[in-house]
Amino acid sequence: MDPLQALTAALSVPADSKEQADLLAALRETLEAQPHPIPILCNTLLKTAAGSNDSLLRRWVLELLHFGIARAPLAVDTRSNLALQSLDVLAALLNDANAWTVKVAVQTFAGVYPLLFRRLCTNRNERLQWDTLTRAKTRIIELALAPNTQAGVQYAAIKFLQKVILVQSRGVADPRLQNKNDPNLAMVPGDHPFINAAALESEGVALLQRLITDLYMKQNPDLISAILNSWSGLVKLRPGLVQILVSSLTLWTPAPLLGLPFASIRSVEKSVRILLTHISRSQAGSNFTREINDALTKQAQRMEQAATEERARKAMATQAQADSRKRPSSAVALGEEDAKRQKVEADPNPDATALLAAFDFTTLPVAIITELIVTNLQAFSEEAFQARINAYRRPSLAPATVAAPAPVPAVAAPVSPAALEKAVAAENAAPVKMPPTMPAADRARERALAQASSAPVDEPSSSSRVKEEPVDPLQMDMDEDIEYEPDQLNLELEPMNEDDETLDAAKLDANELLPLEYQVPPPSVLGEEERAAMVKSVVTRIRQSSGDLAVGPQTGGRDMWMLLLVRMITRVVDPDNGKGKEVNSSADADVEMEEEMVELYERQDRLRRVLCDYIMADFSGRIRLATTWMNEEWYNDQMRLLADNGWRPNYEVWLNQIVAEYQSRLDRKDRMFARFLLDLPSVPSDVFTLLRDLSTEPDRMQVGFQTLRDFVTQRPTLRGDAMTILLELTTHPEKVTRNAAILTVKRCMGEFQMTDGMIRDFALQLLRRLQTPRPVDKPPGDAAAAAGNDNMEDGQLPPEDLLQTPYLPERLELPAQKSHVVQHVELLFALSSKAPDFLDEIFAAYGEMDVSVQEAIQDLITALVRSVGPGNGKLLTLMRTFPPGAETLALRILNIFTEHGRPNAQLVALVRGLMAERDLDARFLIPIIAEMDKPDIMKHLPRIVSTLNGTQEARELVRSVFGAVVTTPPQTFGSVTSNLPRVRQSELLTPAELMVLLHDTEKEIGLKGAIEAIGICFSMTDVFRSEILAVVMQQILDQPVLPTLFMRTVIQAVRTYKSLTGFVSTTLLSRLITKKIWTTPPLWQGFIRCAQVVGPASFLVLLQLPKEQLRELVAKQPILRGPLREFVQKKGGNPARAAVYLEIIGEDEPQAGESAPASAPESPPPSVPSASTPTTTEPPPS
Repeated sequence: MDPLQALTAALSVPADSKEQADLLAALRETLEAQPHPIPILCNTLLKTAAGSNDSLLRRWVLELLHFGIARAPLAVDTRSNLALQSLDVLAALLNDANAWTVKVAVQTFAGVYPLLFRRLCTNRNERLQWDTLTRAKTRIIELALAPNTQAGVQYAAIKFLQKVILVQSRGVADPRLQNKNDPNLAMVPGDHPFINAAALESEGVALLQRLITDLYMKQNPDLISAILNSWSGLVKLRPGLVQILVSSLTLWTPAPLLGLPFASIRSVEKSVRILLTHISRSQAGSNFTREINDALTKQAQRMEQAATEERARKAMATQAQADSRKRPSSAVALGEEDAKRQKVEADPNPDATALLAAFDFTTLPVAIITELIVTNLQAFSEEAFQARINAYRRPSLAPATVAAPAPVPAVAAPVSPAALEKAVAAENAAPVKMPPTMPAADRARERALAQASSAPVDEPSSSSRVKEEPVDPLQMDMDEDIEYEPDQLNLELEPMNEDDETLDAAKLDANELLPLEYQVPPPSVLGEEERAAMVKSVVTRIRQSSGDLAVGPQTGGRDMWMLLLVRMITRVVDPDNGKGKEVNSSADADVEMEEEMVELYERQDRLRRVLCDYIMADFSGRIRLATTWMNEEWYNDQMRLLADNGWRPNYEVWLNQIVAEYQSRLDRKDRMFARFLLDLPSVPSDVFTLLRDLSTEPDRMQVGFQTLRDFVTQRPTLRGDAMTILLELTTHPEKVTRNAAILTVKRCMGEFQMTDGMIRDFALQLLRRLQTPRPVDKPPGDAAAAAGNDNMEDGQLPPEDLLQTPYLPERLELPAQKSHVVQHVELLFALSSKAPDFLDEIFAAYGEMDVSVQEAIQDLITALVRSVGPGNGKLLTLMRTFPPGAETLALRILNIFTEHGRPNAQLVALVRGLMAERDLDARFLIPIIAEMDKPDIMKHLPRIVSTLNGTQEARELVRSVFGAVVTTPPQTFGSVTSNLPRVRQSELLTPAELMVLLHDTEKEIGLKGAIEAIGICFSMTDVFRSEILAVVMQQILDQPVLPTLFMRTVIQAVRTYKSLTGFVSTTLLSRLITKKIWTTPPLWQGFIRCAQVVGPASFLVLLQLPKEQLRELVAKQPILRGPLREFVQKKGGNPARAAVYLEIIGEDEPQAGESAPASAPESPPPSVPSASTPTTTEPPPS
C-alpha cells in the first residue's frame, strides 16, 4: 500500500466517518510495518491537524507522531529531527483544552526530551530550542504535581518525570562504557553555553524527592502505582539511585490508604512487591537482598492480616444480609415480636438443630466454608477462645489425676475486676501439690468465669433481653468434641478423686515396702526390614508432628524436626557391651563385638545414604537440612575423637559425597553451592581443590571465584586458604582465568589487613622471580658463607626461597617469553592502579631484569600507564627520580603519554629538568621537542640526529621529528598550508634553518649521522624544494668557514633538481673561487666533482681559476680535458689568452710519465662520496 495514496483516500471521504476510521487504521498498520514515511507524513499534517478542532484525523496524527518519536524502529537521528521539527507544536498542545490531546502530548514529550537533550549537548547553536524544551518540561511538571490534573494526564506526566530524572542524573563516567541510547548529564561538556549540568542535576534530585514524598502522602492508589511503575527504569540505568529507592520502599506502609477498599490497597501492595522483587534480582540490588527480604516478609504478614480482616468483613456483611432477610416486617407489632421471641427461646425447635447437624457441608464452596469458620471463631471473646484452647491441650499435657477444667460457655458472662483479682489471690495462696498445667492467671480467670456462670442471674425484662444468636452447627460439633458432657464426667470421676488431706494421711513409708528385684527385659531383636520400617515410621511421625515442635513464636517446627532426624542418624550408639548379658572376655566375644560394630556402622551409613539421596533430589529446597546434617556430623566427629582416637570420621566422607554429586549439576549462576559451603563448620582441602578446578572452567568459573571471595569476606578462619588459591590463580596461563582471579583479588584489596599483606607479599615475590640473580663471591668457610648471605642485596632471594605456584615454570628461561612474563606482572600492574606504591617496586626491580624481560614489561605496562594518566603525581615523581637502569622504562612511559596527544606543560618541564640533571639518551627529547622554543629546539636537535645508526627505525624516528619541528614552506610567500604545526608558527624551524643547522653541527652529530640526516631532508621533497635548497646554499656560502659537507650537499641538490644547475654553475662556483676553495682540500675535491657534474655550464667559471688550480683540476679530472679544450677553442676572443688556456689544459692524451705525480687522480674526501665512482676509497678524516 502506498502511504500517500492511502492518506489521500482517507482525506477524500467524509470526516470522522467509519470509512475514514477504517482507512486510517489500515494506513497505521502499514506505517508500523514500514515506518520510513512517518517523518514526512507528520511534518506535512502536524501543523494543520494541531490547529483544527478535535477530530479523528487530529487524533490519528498525534498518535502517529507519538509512535514515530517514542517507539518506531527509526534511526536516532531521524527521530531526533522529527522531535525537533514538532517541538513548537507539541509545546503549544500542552495548553490545549482537550485532556486527551494534552495526555498524548505529554506522552510524546517523554520521548522528545531525551532525544533533544542528546542533540543539544553537541549542538551549541540551538539555544531557542532548549528554551522551548525547558518551558515544556516546566509545564509538564506542573501537570504532574497539581492536585486537580486529569488522571490520564497526570499518569503520563509521572512517566515523563521518570525520563527527566534519568536524563538529569549521571550515568557511567567512562566514555568508553557510555550507552548512546541513555542520554545523561555525563554527555554535557563542561563549557556548554546554555546547558547547566549542576542545575539540572539538582532539579532531578528534587523531582525524585517529590515523588518519594507523594508515595508516602498521596491517597490515590492509581497515582502511587504510576509512581512505582516509573521507577523500574531507574533501577536498571541508574544503579546509584537503588539505595534510596530500596530505603523508600522498605519503609513504606499503606497508612495513608486506610479507609480505601481492600482491592485498591492490595493493588498498591502488589506494585511494591513487584518492584522490590525486580530490584532484588538486578545486579545493583544484590547488596540489599537482606533488607528487601525483610520488607517482603513484613508485607506478606501485613497483607495476610488485611485479607483476613476483609474476609471477616464480607462474612459479617453476608450474615447481616441473611439476618435482614429473616427479620419480621415492620408491620408486626412489637408486642407480638416479643411474644414470638419468648416462645422460640422457651421452646426451641429441635428439628432445626437436627437438620443442621445432618447437613453435608462438603457440598458448599470452599470460600463459604472458610468464611463461616472464621466468622464463628470471631464470635468468641479472647478469654473464652484461650480457655477452649487450653481445655483442648490439657488432656494430653496434664497428669491423669487432674480433672478437666470447667467448660466455658460460648457466651461467657462478664467478669468483674474484683472477682478476677480475688481468684488470682486464691490461686497464688493455695498450696501446690503437683505441677500446674497452665499459668496461675489463666486458672484464676477460669475460676472466675465458672463462678460468674454459676452465680444466680436476675432474669432480664422483656424490654432489655438481648436476642440470643443462633448456634452454628460447626461450632456446636466442635464444642461437643472438646467438652462432651463434662459435668457428668466429673460426677463419675468424683469417687476416684481424693482431697489433699486424704492423700497426706494415706502416705506410706518407703521402708515398709517389700524390696523387689526387677529387671527390664531386653528389647526384641528386629530384622533388617523391620528396622527399616521402624526408622521410616519414626521419621514420618517426626516430620508430620513438626508443627508441635516449635520452640518460639518466630520459628516453626522445621528446624526441630530436622535436628531430631539428623541426630537420630549421626549419634551412633555402641552395641550393648554386657548390660543384661553374661560377660565373656574370650576372643570369640571380641570378634562378635567387632562384627556388631561393623553391622551398626553399615546400618548407619545406609541411613546416611538415604538422607543424602533425599537432599540431592532437591538440593536448593533442602539446603538447610544439608547444612544441619553436616554441622551435626562435624560435632559428633569432634566429640567421638576426644573419647576414641580410632574413631572413623564421617564428616569429610559425606561432605565429599554431597559436593561430588552436586558438582555435576552446577551452572554459572548457581548460588546455593556457595551458601552451603559458607555454613559448614570446617572446609577440607578437597573442597578447596574443587573450587580451584571450578575456577579454571570457563562455564563455571563464576561459581568458583564467587565462593572463594565469600570465604575471604565472611569466614575469617578460612580467609588465608581461600586467598592463597586466588593468588595462585592470578598466575594461570589462561588469560580468562587469570583476569578473573586478578579482578577478584583486586576487589579484596583494602578489606582486611591480613589479606592485604598476603597480596602485597605475593605480588612482590612474583616480581623478584623476574630479577636476574647476580653472583655473589662467598669466602670459604661457614663464617664466609654467612657473610655472603648477609651481603645479598635487597630484592634478591636465594633460589630455594623463590615463590612457586602450580602454574609458573620452575625457572624462568632466558630469553624470557612474553607469555611467561605476563603471568608474573599482570597482578602487580592491576594492583598498581589501586595502590600506586607498587610502582616504586616495579622501577626498583626493573634494572635487575634481563633485556628480554624488560622488553616484555615495556609492552605490558601500556594499559597501566594509560589508566593512571599523565597527571598521576606518583608516576611523575618516579619519572623524575627513577633509579639507574630504569631509563628505558621511563622512556617507554614518556612515549605512552605522548603517542596519542601532545605532552602537557608539566611533562615538558619534567623532561627538561631530567636532561639538565642527567646524561640521558637523546630519545627522551623526541616526544617533547616540538613543544620547545626555537632556541631549545636548535640546541637539542643535534642530539636527536646523533641517534641515527643506519637503521630504518632510527631514520623514521628522526624523520618524524623533522616533520614536527619544521614548517612546510608556502607555495607562494604569505600563504600557509594545511599542515598545522603542533606549536606556534614562530616557534618552529624553517626548512632552510634546519638544513643550515645540520651543516653547522656536523662535527657534533658526526659526519655519517649528518650525511644520513641531510639525506632524510632530501627525501622530504614536499618541504625541501629547489628554491629552499638554493636559499640553504646561499646562506651557507655567506658563512666565513664552509662546512665539510657543503659541496656534497650542492652536488646532491643539483642531481635532485636540474633547475639548480644554472645557479650552481655561475653564482655558487664563482663565489667559491673568490673564497679560494682550493685552500680546503675536502671542499676543493667537492668543487672539482661539482664542476664535472654541472659541466659544460661550469666551464666558463673554471677558466676563472688560477693557472695552477686549473692545471690541478684537469689533472685530477682528465675527463674534463677534452670538453674544456673544445670549449676554449669555440669561445674565441683573445688568441693569446686562449693559447695560455690551451697550454694549461694540455693535450687530450698526455704522454705516459709526464707529470705523473701531478696528474695522478686523488680519491675524493669522505665529504664528497660519489655513486659514479664506487671504487674510490675514503681516507680517514683528518
